[in-house]
Amino acid sequence: MSTDTPASAPAESAAERYLAVQRSDEFAGLRRALRGFVFPMTVAFFLWYALYVILSAYARDFMGTKLFGSNVNVALVFGLLQFLSTFLIAWLYSRYADRKIDPVADRIRAEIGEVTHEHGPRG
Repeated sequence: MSTDTPASAPAESAAERYLAVQRSDEFAGLRRALRGFVFPMTVAFFLWYALYVILSAYARDFMGTKLFGSNVNVALVFGLLQFLSTFLIAWLYSRYADRKIDPVADRIRAEIGEVTHEHGPRG
């Protein structure tokens, strides 16, 4: 029976590495950046949608106001703007993620990737 200790300490397990990354300032900044975009944009879109629904329910005369032609009214324009705002938010998020989120996430993924490649393929 040998009481010798190994020459080098055992490599950090993948689970320990994930926990270390989760506790890191870089990961906290990544979460803060994500929340800084997602929460305000979600609230803004919800309020915009709620305005559309409330106006449709309680301001029928306003929503029925003809803008041009015989079939285009405020309600139709607001409804189409709902789609436009959805695509706009997706585009803005894509740009925001490219600049603020993806570079940090790639660095974190690379750090974790070094560990997972040492211990086997990623799941």
